[in-house]
Amino acid sequence: MEEARPATDADVAAVARLARDAIAELAPMRGGAIWRAREARREPLEESLRRDLADDDARALVGTIAGVPLGYAVARVEELGDGTRLGVVEDIYVDPGAREVGLGEAMMEDLVAWCRQKGCVGMDAMALPGHRSTKNFFEESGFTARKLVMYHSLEAEARPEP
Repeated sequence: MEEARPATDADVAAVARLARDAIAELAPMRGGAIWRAREARREPLEESLRRDLADDDARALVGTIAGVPLGYAVARVEELGDGTRLGVVEDIYVDPGAREVGLGEAMMEDLVAWCRQKGCVGMDAMALPGHRSTKNFFEESGFTARKLVMYHSLEAEARPEP
């Protein structure tokens, strides 16, 4: 049976492994290289995960099936310029072999409830362009696009002509 529960110090190694798997999966996708350099967790992952566990404005979850950690999620409360609070899903990942069985949904339901309890007016989450399954997951969880981030690569311009 799938379960989402608060992560503990005992889960840090398993969650760090899952986070590394998430980074490895997303980095080669369209937009993944810049995402990895700008937004992905930095090594040592265990340190940032422990900080999240100790932060009252962060919620770190582990998703398990039969007690085995196969997913994780982290959300944070961000105070906006007008004083309102926004929930930001920083990480959500399920091992490919454990997808489509409700583990991601269980973690997202927990994060939504936690953000409501924290007084958030809404939640943000990120999906890379072309990552249709992630986009569909967020839409099924009640998310809609509120902005698009456009990117212009300058790499080709920096290379000399052959």
